[in-house]
Amino acid sequence: MTERIGFEPKIIGFLCNWCSYAGADLAGVSRIQYPPNIRIIRVMCSGRIDPAFVLEAFKNGADGVLVAGCHLPSDCHYLSGNFKAARRIALLRKVLADFGIEPERLRLEWVSASEGDRFAAIVRDIVEEIRKLGPNPFKNKDGETQ
Repeated sequence: MTERIGFEPKIIGFLCNWCSYAGADLAGVSRIQYPPNIRIIRVMCSGRIDPAFVLEAFKNGADGVLVAGCHLPSDCHYLSGNFKAARRIALLRKVLADFGIEPERLRLEWVSASEGDRFAAIVRDIVEEIRKLGPNPFKNKDGETQ
């Protein structure tokens, strides 16, 4: 799909409190530039993200969703949260495809508290990817979900 002129994607980011949110904060205090398209929701652990939260984000007009957890799956503050998140996101991508939403609109990343530059790069990348995909297929021409 070609990029739409003037289209600015709305990305919802679910970031774990211990690493990813701290990485986003580091990007901010370090003044690392990244697109303002992301709206961050801090959660205690990526493993606590209910798939219904992601579906609700798309239902309410999000063009993309980023779920970010601790640096490595084995580095989770709550031990197994990242493993739970990885399983849920893999299944949720299949559900999205069944609903007619491109699975590429949902992304799972691991970001440590010291990786502000990595967080900014991920946001830049996901915004460009969503620009190429175009708006959420459930949005009407006024930008509202159907």
